[in-house]
Amino acid sequence: MARLLVVHHSPSGSLKALLEQVVAGANDPDVQAAGTVEVVVRPALEASADDVLAADGYLLGTSANFGYMSGALKHFFDSTFLAVGGALDPSGAPAGGAGATAGRPYGLWLHGRYDLTGAQRSVQSIVGALGWKQGYDVLGVLGEVDDASRSAAYELGATIAALLT
Repeated sequence: MARLLVVHHSPSGSLKALLEQVVAGANDPDVQAAGTVEVVVRPALEASADDVLAADGYLLGTSANFGYMSGALKHFFDSTFLAVGGALDPSGAPAGGAGATAGRPYGLWLHGRYDLTGAQRSVQSIVGALGWKQGYDVLGVLGEVDDASRSAAYELGATIAALLT
């Protein structure tokens, strides 16, 4: 059975709404009919290196805070990076591809009020150093979460889960 790890920091109603849709999409009956995917949801401050190593794919959710990912998601990466095979070259640039989780697909959703650029860049830099492969378009939502955003979050979850079947 494939395992999809959902790691998130969802302190607001907007982020909770996106999380609910991502998880619903990952559990979509059509996706689950094609092959069983266990969806494991962990708040970023509770996710461990063992969770990462046991997963076949990842969905990451964060707020955009002051031009960066949430502190909780950063803590997740800080506490698991070396244990799961993250690598940097001598200059400090990502040197992904050799770790235990390299090549596994991931998806990312972000929510913010003003700008998502720095938050997206910071997450993608770290997952690049892990060697993870982007499995679907990044979902970035500014402001209120509307029906189109909810639908896109559902699609994100369903797509990454389908990649594991």
